Amino acid sequence: MVKHVILWTLKEEYRGENGAAVKAGIKSGLEGLKGQIPGLIDIKVNTDPLASSNCDVMLDSCFEDEASLKGYSVHPAHVEVANTKVRPFTASRTCMDYEV
Repeated sequence: MVKHVILWTLKEEYRGENGAAVKAGIKSGLEGLKGQIPGLIDIKVNTDPLASSNCDVMLDSCFEDEASLKGYSVHPAHVEVANTKVRPFTASRTCMDYEV
């Protein structure tokens, strides 16, 4: 199995109280991909970091294998969510993929 973890920081104008709707959209969009993409085992989005955190949103997902992760990255449903609910609102992205 392969874990795919992403940390995002929202653009300044969407941080704090202004970001609640943006975070909800990211969460519902990404978690809504479960069952739509071959090889995607689980997907969870955390939008409620502790004050000690230096990011705003975390994606924690699991795939059958690296090929499934590659398929996810170009799958039309994922691309749609990324282009409409994630990329327009995020300032930075950090990613770590690893085998479990």
